[in-house]
Amino acid sequence: MSRVHDALRRAEQAVFAPSSVPAQPDRPSHETGVGTVVTTPGGPLVGPDLLSRIQEILFTPSDDGHLLDIKRPHEAPAEEFRSLRTRLNHLQTLQPIHTVVITSPSPAEGKSFAAVNLAVAESQLEGNATLLIDCDFRRPIVHNLFQCERTPGLTDFLMGKARIEDCIKKIEGTSLYILPAGEAVINPLELLNLREMKHLLDALPRVFNWVILDSPPLLFAADANLLSTLCSGTILVVRIGTTTIDSVTRAMQSLCENNVLGIIVNGARRGELYSKYTYYHSYYYAKPEDVAPDGKPEEQEQEA
Repeated sequence: MSRVHDALRRAEQAVFAPSSVPAQPDRPSHETGVGTVVTTPGGPLVGPDLLSRIQEILFTPSDDGHLLDIKRPHEAPAEEFRSLRTRLNHLQTLQPIHTVVITSPSPAEGKSFAAVNLAVAESQLEGNATLLIDCDFRRPIVHNLFQCERTPGLTDFLMGKARIEDCIKKIEGTSLYILPAGEAVINPLELLNLREMKHLLDALPRVFNWVILDSPPLLFAADANLLSTLCSGTILVVRIGTTTIDSVTRAMQSLCENNVLGIIVNGARRGELYSKYTYYHSYYYAKPEDVAPDGKPEEQEQEA
């Protein structure tokens, strides 16, 4: 019996001896707070100095991209996106929402238009660093809208070909950052399912207040469903006269309706929405000499 006890004691000493404990690899940090350095098994991923290491590019939007004009903030479309921004920012005060997927049931319903312009609107607030990510590897468009290089981008980072600071670009003079899709790949869903993607989405809110993802349509690829499980919320974009009730129902069911923040209705005719808005701003910005004695703008201002 004593020999049994001696054997157990020696085994216990061997297990707990400092020299026998293998070194543990670095694990991702999930601590919150500005300045946190998030690491992966390959080393640091996002640190407090990330923004200072990102290259700036000129703001040269495509002529047919329908991006908001940052020099004309009082146009009616810009007002609509500012209203959406206000709602999201209020929602952020109630719950920790920093990563949002923008998608649609089917193609050609305006998801990229909504994602890009929402990012532009968010970045117009002082100190509101906003990152726009093109996660539509099948039909990427963000690099075309900003007329910049597609690579290096997200796929290059996920495949280990580029560092994240080399993939992100900052729009000069703004708080807007873009992460293009990157090199074309034949396995988009498999790339998005890598643990590096989850680590990245967990880390980016340490330096960006908003991370907006443009993803493929829900009913044509599983990418958006996967991304919605990795992000704080999802916004669905539908188009008047195009999107059917059946498509919306199927899209909501595919998302399990568990993190849908809302729906953006796209494609409304300008005259239906903006007639009163145009009148209001023509009054607000009228010159004193153009205002009639009753306090309203002269007729030419109302027609403008």
